[in-house]
Amino acid sequence: MSSACLVFVGSLNREAPYFQGARGIGLSVYSFDEATLEIRKLAETNDVDNPTFLSVTPDGSRLYANSEVFAWREGTVSAYSFDRGLSTLTYLNKQPSLGSITAHNSITRDGTKLLVANYGMGEGGPDRAVAVYGFDKDGALSAPLASVSHKGTGPNTARQERSHAHSVTETIAGGMAIVADLGTDRLVSYRIEQDGSLTKLAESTLTPGAGPRHLALHPSGRFVFVMNELDSTVVSLALDEASGKLSIIDARPAVPAEARDSNHCADIQISPDGRFIYGSNRGHDSVVIMAVDQETGALSLVGYVPCGGATPRNLALTPSGGHLFSANQNADRISIFARDPASGMLTDTGRAIEIGTPMCVRIVR
Repeated sequence: MSSACLVFVGSLNREAPYFQGARGIGLSVYSFDEATLEIRKLAETNDVDNPTFLSVTPDGSRLYANSEVFAWREGTVSAYSFDRGLSTLTYLNKQPSLGSITAHNSITRDGTKLLVANYGMGEGGPDRAVAVYGFDKDGALSAPLASVSHKGTGPNTARQERSHAHSVTETIAGGMAIVADLGTDRLVSYRIEQDGSLTKLAESTLTPGAGPRHLALHPSGRFVFVMNELDSTVVSLALDEASGKLSIIDARPAVPAEARDSNHCADIQISPDGRFIYGSNRGHDSVVIMAVDQETGALSLVGYVPCGGATPRNLALTPSGGHLFSANQNADRISIFARDPASGMLTDTGRAIEIGTPMCVRIVR
């Protein structure tokens, strides 16, 4: 098997008051050789605004970038193709996101739809929490096929004054999407219908003030792991595929007790074998490593590793699971770690992608 990977990066290129600078280019593509650790820039473009989250097809031929621009009442989602042979990015089209502060997207497992989550801020505009898109034969986005809105609040008046959908993730079995709503402390499960419409199945409530942000899925499909931004915890849940209901199994702090008040968790990833999860801690500036009991889904702390910079917003594992990338937003650096598959531990390789304000990193073979 080839040791070469494609690395897609979204970096901030427009100022926003809740980010500390915008020193990025927009979209960039690199090659990374897992055997030699060689990194090469292949392509870049600055013709997309603030691509704070990306999804990439498994073959690396298409990518979809959310534009999160402060004060826009409606974000956009842009489609690009990437030619591996020519190392070129080509713009396909863009569509309105139907909501503001467009935060997350994911391609469905059957490759037919794109699911988009809007965090939502301010007033006015369509204010939809989740929108669904189709693709044409070349990968361009259709007009929105369907959307849903969320209502509610949480106890953190500064951050939970309204619904804030932060991610939308399809389950391993497919056909069901789970939306993490930071503003309401809920995980909302939907069935994805053939025509793209979303049918609500269940709402699962987390600890008040938890602030669920991103999800990771156990490869067995039985367990879901949630990174809670506001209370800096990682939660393990059991998924009932029939009902869409999620039941809490375990919850663990993502940082030491003394760091909890100054930390905001961000991303969560799981190793290909499902034995370890990795979470990013902004403030503590670390990656937390937890082991997963394969029978029960319970969590146990393995340790913390410095993220190799500051404000680790997003993480990505290579398809082999051999390396983990940490997009350190305020250090202008994506640090690269070697991963021990037996212990789960990470070792900083000293290699990095130096890039202004990295927000999202995605890796395919």
